[in-house]
Amino acid sequence: MMILSVAASKSAMAATAGLECKPSNLWFKQVTVGTEKNFNASVTNIGSSNITVSQVSVQGAGFRVGAANLPWTLAPGQKVWFQVSFAPQTAGHVDGTIGFTSSASTSEQYLLNVHGTAVAGNVLNPYPVGISFGNVSVGTTSQRTEVLTNSGTSNINISQTNVAGSGFRVSGLSTPLTLAAGQKVSFIVSFIPQLTGITSGALSVISDAADSTLTVALSATGVSAGALTPAAASISYGSVQVGNSISRPATLTNSGTSDVTISQASVSGAGFSISGLVPPITLMAGQSYTFQTAFGPTVAGSVNGAISVASNASNTTVNISLSGTATASGLLTLSPASLDFGSVGVGQNKSMSATLGASGSSVTLSSATASSPEFTMGGLSLPYTIAAGQSAQVNITFKPQSSGSASGSVSFNSDASTTPMTETLLGTGTAAVQHHVDLSWNASTSTVTGYNVYRGSQAGGPYSKINSLANAATNYSDSSVQAWQVYFYVTTAVDSTGSESLHSNEVSASVPSP
Repeated sequence: MMILSVAASKSAMAATAGLECKPSNLWFKQVTVGTEKNFNASVTNIGSSNITVSQVSVQGAGFRVGAANLPWTLAPGQKVWFQVSFAPQTAGHVDGTIGFTSSASTSEQYLLNVHGTAVAGNVLNPYPVGISFGNVSVGTTSQRTEVLTNSGTSNINISQTNVAGSGFRVSGLSTPLTLAAGQKVSFIVSFIPQLTGITSGALSVISDAADSTLTVALSATGVSAGALTPAAASISYGSVQVGNSISRPATLTNSGTSDVTISQASVSGAGFSISGLVPPITLMAGQSYTFQTAFGPTVAGSVNGAISVASNASNTTVNISLSGTATASGLLTLSPASLDFGSVGVGQNKSMSATLGASGSSVTLSSATASSPEFTMGGLSLPYTIAAGQSAQVNITFKPQSSGSASGSVSFNSDASTTPMTETLLGTGTAAVQHHVDLSWNASTSTVTGYNVYRGSQAGGPYSKINSLANAATNYSDSSVQAWQVYFYVTTAVDSTGSESLHSNEVSASVPSP
């Protein structure tokens, strides 16, 4: 196409009287009416002395110069940059000039020719003007929304879209498509990397707008996907009694080089549970996360289950197998179910025994509680486990603090189904009775000053003297004896020199109960 133009009233010169403008011609091509296009130009002092530019003038419709901060004083060789804009209001071709008034000449100098072609049409504006996906794991998809707007005053017909660059995709935009003035259309741009590394691309939109090919720059970096690895592929809880629970920790580690986000976690299998794992949870490369698992069976039998963890890792689902055996609760038995201590003197004590047994499964005794301080339990150090089919003996002691009937119980707490197990206790406290043993013997045929009395706890001795001074009489009452005991006695004769005879014959005495 031939363009006919009318020259400006004054011809521009590239260099005049010490000033030079570069470039000497500026061409503004295909500028849509109602829009603006800008170029930069410079003016240089090519003379040998300072030059002051006091004014910049523009000829040509639609052209303007951003020449603020005048005047400019330029030393020899100094350059100053300025901006020239073309903002046409009507379609057609326009020529113009940029002139400078300076101390280098008494008249205006035209140093820059400007040319512009304005076209009527609509503008297709993208938002955003460029898309960066950042880091995206290989094999995963990252999406962004792009919006095209017809900012003109008439329809724009979009005929097709093209995408350049490995891994970039466009969806949700069907062509051909017509956008009315002011209308918008949104669609999805995706990036699905297959390899690691930086990838650049472009989205091209072909239309009948003023800018017939609109380009949106695309960029992304493919990174190796994270990998979620459990510390143990399986967890075994062993044998657990019904009604009890046992915990085990589990750990997940991101062994890849990019972040992994756990989106879901579930557990299967009767009695199995997890705690402390509440998605979403993001693990950076190399980071680990520990949570708790538990097995609390309600019925006997072998149980298998699994923990399933879903994420955006390369292995999208990680499973940890679970296993455990639920055993029926043991049965605790007690024989006899009650103990009667009969009469026991106040301040004295009497012990009796009872037998605890376990059947079905082992039973662990955790504690024993007596309801009265007059009854105490001994013989077992708690906690104590009784194996299935085995038994253990406990000793219970009654020590009355006052006379009269006493009752109480000892409760045995355990993990058995029959818990607590209670032993009923009865007894009677009786007032203390002062017992004594009366002794007498034949007088010695020798001349003596008195007699000593000796006592032992078994026949034949050894014996201990129980009188402090020689007894002049041939009888003695021993009041230091205890109920339920048997004592053995002998005597000796003592002369005036303190010498003692041999032991007499031995006699015994049994002290009755109170």
